[in-house]
This record gives sequence, C-alpha cells and structure tokens, in this order.
Amino acid sequence: MTTHGPLHVLVMAKAPVPGRVKTRLCPPLSPRAAADIAEAALADTLQAVAACGADVKIVALDGRPGPWLPEVFRVVPQYDGGFEDRLAHAWLATRDHSDGWGIQIGMDTPQVTASELDALLDMLRNDDPARALLGPAVDGGWWVIGLAGSDPRRVFTHVPMSTSHTGAAQLDRLQALGLAPRVVHTRRDIDTVSDLAVVAARHPHTRTTAAWRRWLRSPEALAS
Repeated sequence: MTTHGPLHVLVMAKAPVPGRVKTRLCPPLSPRAAADIAEAALADTLQAVAACGADVKIVALDGRPGPWLPEVFRVVPQYDGGFEDRLAHAWLATRDHSDGWGIQIGMDTPQVTASELDALLDMLRNDDPARALLGPAVDGGWWVIGLAGSDPRRVFTHVPMSTSHTGAAQLDRLQALGLAPRVVHTRRDIDTVSDLAVVAARHPHTRTTAAWRRWLRSPEALAS
C-alpha cells in the first residue's frame, strides 16, 4: 500500500447568485430559478462530500459562503483567471492540508454519493503514486479528477476547458506527464435544461430534483 498524507475532496463552486450561476439554463429558466437550482445542486454535492471518508474537505469558492456550506469544509478563494489557472491554484491551496493527494469535483453533478467518492479515494490510497484518475462527462468534458501529489500547474496547463474534447485533452495531458490515469465511470453534468431533466428523472430524491419540480410549477420560472 502506498504511503501518503491526508486525502482531500476539493469542490470547485460558485456562490448561487442570480445571473452568475447556471446561466446556460437561461433561457428558458429565469436567473432566479437557475440560482435556486444551483444552490440545491451545491447543497447536494457538499452533503455527499461531508459524508464521505476524506480526511479533508475543501471548497474553492467564487463568492461568499452561505447556509448551504457545512461546517466541516475549509474554504479557499478561487483565483482570478482562466479556468485552468483557477483549477491549478485551487489544487495548490490543498497542499496546506493534504499534500496534494485527493480528488476534485464541481457543483454540476449533485447525483454524486458519499460511497462513490470513497471508492475513488480508495483508488488513490491503493495505487502507485504515479497514478491519477479521470471521470469523463457525457458532454465531452470531465466531472472528476484525482491526483496523487502531482504538480497541478503542469496538469492543467494548455488543456482547453469547456469544450467537447476537454476530457480527451485532459487524459492526453495526464499521460504526457508520465502518469497512468485510470478512467472511471461517466457522469452527466447539469449544464442545460435537458441535462437537468435527465438527472432529475434518474435521481428523484435530491434537493436538485425538488428545486426543479418546484420551479416547473411556478409561473416565475421562465425567463422574461
């Protein structure tokens, strides 16, 4: 078994402020409805992380903390810059707590579970330290990445973000660094209303699904 320090789960998140989050849901949703769904997705995600066995739980937050943030989390501010820079700086911040060993997710997969996160952490606990892991997303991106002490500046540099080939490019980058990334299961990010409808149908007991159903019944849900 590999020797390592504490393992973390890092969540990249935005405070759920109307007009700043889930803007791809608008239209058809109003900014207020999109922010409500974003808050529910964030609460679902953080609840799963809080319940998992990670030694350290960290949220890299763009904005101010709110009542959706469990007390077990350590908060680091997001760096200003491109997404690849924000990812690298968030990972560098984890080294104050976990030696850079752990996994990172966003707030777009509220269907994630604590047991799922624990299984991913176990891969890093038990595998060679040169290993990494990557979970593809349905839209061609990725929803989870795991690193075992790698330099995050090298991991994310020159990887095009928010494209239909981001996942493939990130995998190529990990391999080019001499890592042996394990590709784990695919998940659907909630980026569009179609994504939201699919995730809600498959995971009916989440806060995200409840928020979606609530707004479906509301005349204020649609963007004017």
